Amino acid sequence: MNRLPLISERDPGDVLAWRPDGPVTVRQFLADARAVAHALAPGQGVFNLCEDRYHFAVLFAACLIAGKTSLQPASHSVETLERLGREHPGSFGVVDGAFDAGVLPCFRFPDLLGQPVALGDCMPTVEAERVVAILFTSGSTGLPQPHAKTWGRLVQNGRAEAAGLGLLGRPHVLVGTVPAQHSYGFESTFLLALHGGCSFWSGKPFYPQDVADALATVPRPRMLVTTPFHLAALLGSNLDWPPLDLCLSATAPLDAGLAACAEARGKAPVHEIYGSTESGQLACRRTTDGPRWQLLPGVQLEQTHDTTCASEGHVEGRVPLSDIIELQGVRQFLLHGRHADLINIAGKRSSLAYLNHQLCAIEGVQDGAFFLPEAADAAGDPSHGITRLTAFVVAPGVARDVLQRALRQRLDRVFLPRPLVLMDALPRNSTGKLPRTALQALYQERVVHGRT
Repeated sequence: MNRLPLISERDPGDVLAWRPDGPVTVRQFLADARAVAHALAPGQGVFNLCEDRYHFAVLFAACLIAGKTSLQPASHSVETLERLGREHPGSFGVVDGAFDAGVLPCFRFPDLLGQPVALGDCMPTVEAERVVAILFTSGSTGLPQPHAKTWGRLVQNGRAEAAGLGLLGRPHVLVGTVPAQHSYGFESTFLLALHGGCSFWSGKPFYPQDVADALATVPRPRMLVTTPFHLAALLGSNLDWPPLDLCLSATAPLDAGLAACAEARGKAPVHEIYGSTESGQLACRRTTDGPRWQLLPGVQLEQTHDTTCASEGHVEGRVPLSDIIELQGVRQFLLHGRHADLINIAGKRSSLAYLNHQLCAIEGVQDGAFFLPEAADAAGDPSHGITRLTAFVVAPGVARDVLQRALRQRLDRVFLPRPLVLMDALPRNSTGKLPRTALQALYQERVVHGRT
C-alpha cells in the first residue's frame, strides 16, 4: 500500500509557518497536530471552519493523523452549513472565533500554548488512495457541490504548482488574502507549503493596510497570494508596501494593465493560476507575457467538439471544464471565457466577461458587473421577447448619464444595460467573486422592487 508523508522533504527544524509571535518549525507543527488529533470529538467528517491559517493547517493535519475527513465549504453561511451537515450526518465543525453555524454542532479550536514536542521526529504518512478532503464549489452558479480529494493527488498538486512557478529551488513565504477553505487558497497557501517547500503566514489579511503589514512581518523571498479584487484595492490605496518576489492571482481574469501596475509597485512578476474546485489548478502564466497559459506538470487536456476535459497528473479522474479553450502548441492554450458567460440578445452574441471588462475600463469605475436575469424574473413587460441586461456599478462621483454615454461608445446598443444601478459596493465574497445568487438577490431588491 502506497503511503506518502504529511510534509515532503523537510527537516524537523525547518520553518513551516509564521505567526505573530514568531516562526513555527515542522517539529512544533506536528506536535500541535498530534495534540489536536487526540482532542477531536468522535465523527468521521470535520468541517474545518478556522479563520487563522495556522489553525486550519493544524486541524487538517490532525484529521489526517486521526483518520478523519476534512470538509471545506467555501461558503460559511448558516444555510449552507446546516444543509451540508444534514448531507454528512455525524460530522461536526471546528471554529476559532465568533461563528454562527446554526444547528451544526461545533467545537472550539483548542488552545495550543506550545504543545510539548513528542520524542522523535517521525513524519506521519497517509495512504495515497485515501479520501482526506471534500471541497465544495463556491455556489456561484447554484448549490455547492462536493468534490473528493485523495491524499496522493493533493501531494502531486502541491509539487506541480511549486514546479510550475519555479519555487522548488527557492521556496517563498506565502501571504494569502484568500481563505484556506477555498480551493485556490487551499492549494496555493497550504499544499504549496506542505509539498512545495514553502512556508506560510498564519493570517488572512483583507484590507490594504493589513496586507502591507503582513508582508512586512515575514522575511523574503515572499509571495502574495491574492485575487484581482484584492490586488486592485491594494494598488488603489496608495500605501507603501514591501517589495515582493512573486505575486499570484486567481478566481477571476486579471487585467494586463492592472498586472503591469502591480509589477511596478511590487517590484516582482505577477502570475496567474487557472483551475477549478472540480479539477484543481491546471495551468499558470505571467500575465504581462501574453494570453497563453502553460499546463502544470503532469496535467493533460483533451477536446471533444467544444468540450475540454482535464485529466492525469493531480486531477481526480477526467473533469469537464466550464471554459471555452483553444489549444495552442505544446501544452499551452488560450481561454475565451466561460460557456455560462455567453449571451445572445436579439441574435447578437457577447460574453458577460467582455461586458464587465468594458464597464470597468471606464474612468472612475471602481467595480461593476452585468447581470442577465432569467426571462421569467425580468422586470417589466416581457412581451417584446427580449430580456434586457442590468449593470451594477460602483463609481463614486460619476453621474449615471456619463456612464451610459461611455458605454454607448464601447458596446452595441443591444448590450446597453437597462437599468444601470449605482451602488456603494458590490456583494463580493471572501475571494472577490460575485455569486450569481447574490446578483439575483440584488436584482430583485434594486430592480424588480424599483430601488434603482
